[in-house]
Amino acid sequence: MRLSWKLGRIAGIDVFVHSTFLLVPLFLLWQGRDLLDLLLTLSIFGCVVLHEFGHALMARRFGIETNDITLYPIGGVARLRRLPRAPGAELLIALAGPAVNFAIVGALMVLGSLGFGQALPPEAGQFFFYLAIANAFLGLFNLIPAFPMDGGRVLRAVLATGMNRVRATEVAVAVGSLVAVGGVVFGILAGQYTLVAVAIVVFLLGQAELAAVKAQAAARQWREAAEDFYRYPPDESAAPPEPRGFTGLVWNAERRVWVQYQDGHVVRVIDPGT
Repeated sequence: MRLSWKLGRIAGIDVFVHSTFLLVPLFLLWQGRDLLDLLLTLSIFGCVVLHEFGHALMARRFGIETNDITLYPIGGVARLRRLPRAPGAELLIALAGPAVNFAIVGALMVLGSLGFGQALPPEAGQFFFYLAIANAFLGLFNLIPAFPMDGGRVLRAVLATGMNRVRATEVAVAVGSLVAVGGVVFGILAGQYTLVAVAIVVFLLGQAELAAVKAQAAARQWREAAEDFYRYPPDESAAPPEPRGFTGLVWNAERRVWVQYQDGHVVRVIDPGT
């Protein structure tokens, strides 16, 4: 059973809406909201899709394609085929999303200054006013320095100019965790339990991001160690002879590492000291 429906394909990127998005109009109807509220909500989510296209198209400039964009009740997700390694690329890709929201705000303000709103019915004027406010909120909210918001990636990109990616992620996640804890405390004191739930999700997703980055770094280290093992093989006299097609672990005394073989090929090098 498909959980998402395809809305179309724009700029070579498939756009999907998740089935849970149906909860949004159902919630509005349950609250007794009118058609204008529904159109405003759908327009805001349309701006969320544009936000994700900002990320996707900026990533394309760095040679990173996007698998698809999916719209959920809590926002949108652009699935990049790989994450940028260079801090400058990550910084620009992260900033591109909020920049789209601020550009929408700017365009609506320009139209308003030209008297565009005066030529419309009062309800339409209010519609575009609230749409501008919503985009300003989306842009600012996404710049909060906490994963999975864009601000967390901006902070990591800035930190990565002076430290390695894992350490930069650790610091960025620590900052985001402080923000999340502050959100929980404020939410409890103010009775805003939705904010408490959001803050808890932010904290958990930050920890997930850190775990993923550490796993990627470990996998990269193993791969580089294996490549180095092939590039600079030990002396035949020092290396224990292995039968053809051998599978298992062998201790290499010269380099003091475990070497994992699969059908006679080195697949991983394990350094006990790391």
